[in-house]
Amino acid sequence: MSILKVIEVLSSSEKSWEDAAQKGVAKASQTIKNIRSVYVKEQSAKVSDGGITEFRLNMKITFELE
Repeated sequence: MSILKVIEVLSSSEKSWEDAAQKGVAKASQTIKNIRSVYVKEQSAKVSDGGITEFRLNMKITFELE
């Protein structure tokens, strides 16, 4: 039987939402083993002078407990 845990992570990028997701998972995987999935809960962006300057994600990361 597997026991899974879900944590909520906030991540951002100046490039894209996809890059923000990659950065969030990469950072979480430095201290969390057995990451199974990522669910993007919310997307938002910071705007300055009529353009997007930062892409932000609120995501849930699911991992298996040892």
